[in-house]
Amino acid sequence: MSLSEKLLKEGEGVLRLAPVWVPRSFCIPGKRIKLHPDDYYVLGLERGGIDERWFASTTHADNGPDTPADEGMSYVVSADGRERVLLADMISELGEKIVGKRLFEKYGKWPMFSKFFDNKGPLPHHIHHRDEHAKRVGEAGKPEMYFFPSQVNNHGGTFPFTFFGLNPETKKEEVKKCLENFTKGDNKLLDLSRAYKITLDTGWDVPPGVLHAPASLCTYEPQFASDVYAMYQSVLYGGECVSEDLLWKNTPEEEVGNFDYLMDVIDWEANVDPNFKEKRFMAPVVISSDESYTEEWICYKCPVASAKRLTVNPGESVVIKDEAAYGMILLEGRGKMGKWDIETPTLIRYGELTSDEFFVTEDAALAGVRITNESKTEPLVMLKHFSENPELDRFIAKN
Repeated sequence: MSLSEKLLKEGEGVLRLAPVWVPRSFCIPGKRIKLHPDDYYVLGLERGGIDERWFASTTHADNGPDTPADEGMSYVVSADGRERVLLADMISELGEKIVGKRLFEKYGKWPMFSKFFDNKGPLPHHIHHRDEHAKRVGEAGKPEMYFFPSQVNNHGGTFPFTFFGLNPETKKEEVKKCLENFTKGDNKLLDLSRAYKITLDTGWDVPPGVLHAPASLCTYEPQFASDVYAMYQSVLYGGECVSEDLLWKNTPEEEVGNFDYLMDVIDWEANVDPNFKEKRFMAPVVISSDESYTEEWICYKCPVASAKRLTVNPGESVVIKDEAAYGMILLEGRGKMGKWDIETPTLIRYGELTSDEFFVTEDAALAGVRITNESKTEPLVMLKHFSENPELDRFIAKN
């Protein structure tokens, strides 16, 4: 029996995952992801502060030439913590036993991941490439969604507003001029956009090709398995400058310096849509609820990555069935998930294991997983991230 088979059997289809911490050299940690205060710069100042925790990830973090080969990638670990294997390697070996036949035949991998993005300030107005542009650098396009859990947002950072897209009256030549002025100081790209005040426990759909400058909140982000992006804003709120190399990130070598190519990356109609909020904002939608639990769709406007929130009331135990494999992160409470003890940590040292993150194989999801809240006073709250889910397909068709 291989190690992958052993861990699959040990968890009865529910796999324990080790925390995945990701630094970003251009970010300042918001310190809301429960990492110990002494560990935010544990990887060295040159690599930047840790302001992301990735979930159920088989995707390598694109952090430049000094990035370790496994940065951003989840490990499945044994109950005693002594054995581990990359989730990506486990899926390569066992395939449909982990992600299901449908997904494995289509992608040959787990095609999404989620994360907590936790920055003290706002990010630059930036963009994720669509498939046609990402393919030119050997990558996939990156749709993503945002949700802002109240449990990890005890403060709003320096700017709890997100800029999305461009004002409907914006002209292409105005945006191109901003890009051409990138190295001359503030290129004033945000003058052409609008900000939305973020409401906790709601979300937004962000398709590839849409400019966005995320708020300084800790954000839960289900997304397709890709790390492509380019920063189009040169100076941030507060005066922090953006390196020019990030303007041209994931641009083919032959297109570097070609501002028309940067313009082509933009999905123009989606950015200037006057009904942007109506189409992209997401409030939670209840799927089912009784005296024991409530389950809601929280990220549901993208067909290739989605998420639910499950709340189990104090002292209750429920069996939850899903139609697809999923990863999960526990936000609040303690109890049992299948055979595993689960609990929400207060503080995590870099390199420590936790009992708050798991991956549920498709067979286990279809059979149903018993989830028990062992607290008499506190709800048990978890977020579940899916790739393609037949249940979501029906929800989208209905709504």
